[in-house]
Order: sequence, then structure tokens, then C-alpha cells
Amino acid sequence: MNILNTLKVPDDRNLLADRIILVTGAGQGIGRAAALAYAERGATVILHGRKTEKLEQVYDEIEALGRASAIILPFDFEQATEANIAELADAIASQFGRLDGILHNAAWTYGPMPLEFHALEHWRTIMQVNLVIPAMLTRACLPLLKASPDASVIMTGDTHGHTPAAYWGAFAVAKAGVEVLVKIQAEEWEIYPNLRINALIPGAVDAPQRTKTHPGSNNRILPKPADLMKPYLFLMGPNSVGITGKTFDCQKGECP
Repeated sequence: MNILNTLKVPDDRNLLADRIILVTGAGQGIGRAAALAYAERGATVILHGRKTEKLEQVYDEIEALGRASAIILPFDFEQATEANIAELADAIASQFGRLDGILHNAAWTYGPMPLEFHALEHWRTIMQVNLVIPAMLTRACLPLLKASPDASVIMTGDTHGHTPAAYWGAFAVAKAGVEVLVKIQAEEWEIYPNLRINALIPGAVDAPQRTKTHPGSNNRILPKPADLMKPYLFLMGPNSVGITGKTFDCQKGECP
């Protein structure tokens, strides 16, 4: 049974009221749309991204909603160390004391290429941004998640990681690893009824990364990031309590 198609997200402006949610890659695309959707429903959103100017634009959009506040957290995952990740978690702890959700949306790819052209640096960067940092950031924030009465972590998968295909190389391997990570983490969190973790595969969407990986495609005919927010709201909100360790592929109709 398709869980996300059988449960509805209430059109509730207070769905995420008083929740503290970290969104990585919040400066554009799905991350931006999710940050706005969460803030519109009452959440205080921590906006992560590499470029401060993009985060400031999203911040201004959230402020214009007049609902909840946001804070900006510029941070380059490619250059991050374990100490940097710990400092990030400490900054959140000092300001909020808890974390009610994380949307791991930040991603990086060089675009399609044969494996024979993947240099060591390609592997390091792609694995770091798409898999290693989300895992380490979740670990660093675990005390903050445990402090929440209801915390949800959403990892972003990818079609090419779910169904591997030629030329997607390290990116597909990293995203396949995301699905494995979700299953393992969910099992380890079984002793914490207030914690859950799932993966969402948004599929093809008219977003900046799609333009980078498919420059010749007519991306304008694809769904906009804002069109995909229902599953992001459902999995982040209280109606998904008890759902954990799952991967939902929107392109296969598994997302509402």
C-alpha cells in the first residue's frame, strides 16, 4: 500500500507551529520551496546554503509571510570537517536547545560522466556532500533531535541512486547509500519513539540542479518545486509519526 497516497496532509497553517527545522540547500529549488512551506505553517526555519545572498533572499520571503522567523546559516559542506559540523550543531543548541526536523536537501554533482573519467576528487566531493555530511550532521544533531517530542529527518534520494544507470557514477552510488543509511538509522532509532527518518526521491523537477544535469531538456514542462511540497510537509509533520526507514519515489507515484 502506498502510505503517502492514503494519508492526507491537512491544510493547516499551524501544522508545524513552534517547530525548529533545519533545511540544507535552502537557497534555491526544492530547499527554498520547503523552507517557505515550513515557515508558512508556523515553523522557525534554519536556512543552510553555500551562498549568503541566496539565503538572504529566502529569509526576506519568509519574513514577508509574517508567520515565523528564520535564521541564516551559510556553510560549505564540501570544505567541512567534523569539527565544523560539531560547531554548527552547537550553534543550533545554544539558540534553540532542540531540533524538531532536518531536511537534508543539499546536493552536488558534476553531471553525467563515465566511471572511467571519475577522478579521486570527484568521488571525494560527491560522497562528502551527498552522503557523508548528511550522516555526520544527523549524528551531531542527535542530542537536539532527542530533545524534541516529535522529530523527523528527511533525506533526499535520487532516481539514479534508486535505479542505477550508466553515467551517473559517484552521484548514484552516494544516493544509493542514502537509502541504506535511512534503513540502518531507522532500525537503530527504534528505541526512540520520538525519532523517525525517511528518504524522498522527488524525481524530475524544474530546478537549478536539473538544468545543470540535463541542459538540453525542456525543463519548463516539469513540476515546479512548490508542486512537490505535500510529501515534504507530510513527512515533516505530526501525521507521519510511526513511519520510518522508508524511501518514497515521487516519480513512481509513491508521493501525493
